[in-house]
Amino acid sequence: MTAALTTRIIDGLAREVRREVAAYAEMLGKEAAALGVLFYGSNLRTGSLEGVLDFYILLPGPQRDRIWPRVSYREWSCDGQKLRAKIATMSLEQFELAAAGQSRDTTIWTRFVQPSALAWGRDDLARAAIAAAVESAAKTAARLASALGPEMGSAEDYWRALFRATYQAEFRIEKAGREDSILEVNKAHFEGLLPLAWDAGGISFTREGDQFTTIMPAASRKQILGWWRARARMGKLLNLLRLAKATTTFDGAADYAAWKLHRHTGIALAVTPFRAKHPLLAAPGAALELWRKRRAQR
Repeated sequence: MTAALTTRIIDGLAREVRREVAAYAEMLGKEAAALGVLFYGSNLRTGSLEGVLDFYILLPGPQRDRIWPRVSYREWSCDGQKLRAKIATMSLEQFELAAAGQSRDTTIWTRFVQPSALAWGRDDLARAAIAAAVESAAKTAARLASALGPEMGSAEDYWRALFRATYQAEFRIEKAGREDSILEVNKAHFEGLLPLAWDAGGISFTREGDQFTTIMPAASRKQILGWWRARARMGKLLNLLRLAKATTTFDGAADYAAWKLHRHTGIALAVTPFRAKHPLLAAPGAALELWRKRRAQR
């Protein structure tokens, strides 16, 4: 059944994206001499160009930054329309390891068991390698779901247990029930995915209607849960390290913050050259300007 999962992953990555998104991804990929560019997030689902587009750029060669991915924000005009993007960059080699659960990271396989599209690929070989990594993410996530899920339950019950645990392990604020909304808005994507990933990953199970029961030796379950606990303990620390790094390496951080501020409050703050180059040093002055403009709004 491995072939069935492979076909499903390839078909999912080949989903059509907006022409503007494809052009943006191609520009980013060629500029970075990348192997491919993945597109994901709510804009993939809705097809909207509003807000911020989410891209992952995958590079050839070994991973250079010890704390990855490198995050940046960029604005680009396509046919007279300004497109905004948050861009994560890392090597495909490290992406493959993380997707397969061979690193301490908890974010890659959790993110890419969810819908994504290969918006641009350098060639067939690169596209195949990226698809294989995304397939690994599905198998890693499904394996953990088998150990975290109920003794018997629906596929949604197993996925729900997985996402609840991974959100708790990360340093992020999510509304209660976030795992339910993921499953609801991506219902077609997750339909039938779990048994395919279990088959491909060597997880035995039985099925009665829409109810699944995994068949797993106690030692195997204990091993999977031990693997997870080691990563859960590191989850928040890794997130904090990445956030700390982003304060110094988030290219375009000032533009991104100014855009978010204007979108949510209607207040426009000018991105001066100093603010663009030194966002942390410029923060107190920007905060004072914001306070004054908020007072003026009242």
